[in-house]
Amino acid sequence: MSSLPKNKTRFVWTVVIILAFIGIASAARRILILENLIPAASPPKYPGFDSGFSRYPWLTLIHIIPGTLFMILGPLQFNKRLQRNARVYPWVRILFFIAAFGVGISALGMSYKLSIGGANETAASALFGLYFLFSLSQAVRCLLARQWIVYREWLLRALAIGLAVATVRPIVGAFFALSSLSPREFFGIAFWIGFTLHLIAAESWIRYTRPPSTAETSAR
Repeated sequence: MSSLPKNKTRFVWTVVIILAFIGIASAARRILILENLIPAASPPKYPGFDSGFSRYPWLTLIHIIPGTLFMILGPLQFNKRLQRNARVYPWVRILFFIAAFGVGISALGMSYKLSIGGANETAASALFGLYFLFSLSQAVRCLLARQWIVYREWLLRALAIGLAVATVRPIVGAFFALSSLSPREFFGIAFWIGFTLHLIAAESWIRYTRPPSTAETSAR
């Protein structure tokens, strides 16, 4: 993996960091709304569409607080300097997995309680939420078995799915600006697009960065 072009690697991780910042900013905004410090989004055509989170504040907080930790700690799992710190890195990794499983489990509850896009959004959230938890479980299994290459790949899949919520937001904004569909009609579509794009991107990056010996074994 040391032979990878630095510009491509830098670009990918720049995008990851930007998405993480979007996720952190979204979580901070949601907390401010729950504390009544700023108003919830209420477009003139769809007043109150964003008010559902206030009906389930504890479920929302159980999701966004671990979510913030996930956004901060997720990219750090691949930081080589941190990985060399034998005292700090194991604890950062443990905290990351605790936060990540919290995000995945609470996301399943939110997909049923707080769905704006109805059954279509619930289906997308539930499917990718389960895949997110499966990826985390596989990463833990590989970690315990010290299968480092496969561990990295499952961790990348989990990180990609977790970051997809940040990509869904500009997609939702594009629907608001360019479409005549209502939030109930386009939210599910936005979720499917965002999560699918991230899954494709993750698999493409995994294949691109996979060591040759591993790639040949997988092909066989």
